[in-house]
Amino acid sequence: MTENIESLILEHLRAIRGDVGNIKADVNEIKLRLTSVEERLTLVEKGVANVHGDLAIVQSRLDRQGDRIERIEKRLELTAA
Repeated sequence: MTENIESLILEHLRAIRGDVGNIKADVNEIKLRLTSVEERLTLVEKGVANVHGDLAIVQSRLDRQGDRIERIEKRLELTAA
């Protein structure tokens, strides 16, 4: 009887060891995939930062163009001041 119990316990321990091994493999795969997602997110954040920089440049140029147009209108007396 004791031998049967020991065999049963060993069988369960082997099954648990196998399950833990599978879990370790899954966790390692998840870590790799998470690293990949983090790298891609970093690239997206850099892209967004570049877009913001480009928008700031465009806005600055538009502001300067607006100032130039106002000066031209004043010289040509096109404004209703």
